[in-house]
Amino acid sequence: MSLNTELLSILVCPKCKGDIELTPEQDGLICKACNVAYPVVDEIPVMLVEEAIPLADWPAKRPSAKK
Repeated sequence: MSLNTELLSILVCPKCKGDIELTPEQDGLICKACNVAYPVVDEIPVMLVEEAIPLADWPAKRPSAKK
C-alpha cells in the first residue's frame, strides 16, 4: 500500500493540528503530540478523533493486525 505523498504532506492531526507521520507498516498515521495513531483502511486515512487509537494499543488494534 502506498499513500499519495502529496496527500501526506497536507494532512495534520485533526485534534491538535500537529504533524503526522506514516507508520513503518503504512497502515496508520501517528501524531506524536497526541500519542495516537489514525488507521489507514483500504488506502484511506480515517482522520476522525473518535477513531484514533492510543499508541500503546496500536500493535493489537491496527488494521493489518485484524487480518
